[in-house]
Amino acid sequence: MPQIFTGADVFDGTTLHRSATLRVVDGCIAGPGPGAEVRLNGGILAPGFLDLQVNGAGGRMVDATSTPEMLAEMCATHARLGATGILPTLITDTPEATARVIAAGITAAQRQTPGFLGLHLEGPHLDPRRKGAHDPALIRPMTESDLTQLLDAAGKLPTLMVTLAPEAATPDQIARLARAGVIVSLGHSDCSHAQASAAIAAGARCVTHLFNAMSQLAPREPGLVGAALTGPVHAGLIADGIHVAPEAIRIAMAAAPDRLFLVSDAMAAAGSDLTEFRLNGRRILRQGGRLTLEDGTLAGADLTLPRAVSVMIGLGTSTNVALAMASARPADCIGRSDSLGHLQPGRAADMVHLAADGTLLGVWQGGERRV
Repeated sequence: MPQIFTGADVFDGTTLHRSATLRVVDGCIAGPGPGAEVRLNGGILAPGFLDLQVNGAGGRMVDATSTPEMLAEMCATHARLGATGILPTLITDTPEATARVIAAGITAAQRQTPGFLGLHLEGPHLDPRRKGAHDPALIRPMTESDLTQLLDAAGKLPTLMVTLAPEAATPDQIARLARAGVIVSLGHSDCSHAQASAAIAAGARCVTHLFNAMSQLAPREPGLVGAALTGPVHAGLIADGIHVAPEAIRIAMAAAPDRLFLVSDAMAAAGSDLTEFRLNGRRILRQGGRLTLEDGTLAGADLTLPRAVSVMIGLGTSTNVALAMASARPADCIGRSDSLGHLQPGRAADMVHLAADGTLLGVWQGGERRV
């Protein structure tokens, strides 16, 4: 039975339509026609949010124990939190763990797991000087064997994002990854602006969690932050009020108003009541909205994308832009704006319903309600 959603404003990925209607037929957005009314009590109906950096959920991390079933559970948990599409993210680990996660991801893709967009491999080809919560013992430069593995995975996954430091991979390696369709993202790097620019020229087109674990903007050495704010790249932003100061977010939005998107950087605690968990054998504490190692180092975020949207609106970002930062922009970053991040006829009816204050009221995947 076709459904017609009424009673809310509709953000289609670009424009906010006041008191609009949206028709869903066979799990896809459709043009005008008959259908059963689904009455919403105000708020905004928007494209399902897309999270390109999700390290875990429901008490589990993406790691060597991950199976296709666990990835499916993770996707389902994040869908209930508002992200109808995610890139499960493996933090720096062993070659064996990387191979297992890639294999699990390929199977999840073959099964057409709802919400599974592909994988994000954050490391191990990073700079230990900017390790953050990554285990420095596992960080290493990219080898030809690593490159071969990534090129093979790129041909079997719907999307593969790889975060690396320019110091740990050559421009030629970056170019080969980019030609294979890998979304190369720069992060966990102490590189110079020149090194970052060379990586971007080679094919890198994203920066991972802007401002965090990277060389900063200085008057005579703009660093990776400077390259992110002035170069032709997208950049993920953790808008939890902890990882990046409000003033820095406003500066970034002024410098790159069309290229920033929101990520949760969620960990195992997402969708659970855990107060602590383990990362590479190390204890992670959850307290006061923060996730930290025992020494106080931030270790991911205790955040959902609906909350991040609310934070951005609270900082003065327009509702249209804040919603696009969680939907249309990440879709554009991974080259999938033709199928994701918009509510247009023919696209899947992946939707979130938000109250005026950003509270999540409902989630649909393919027209089926999840929350």
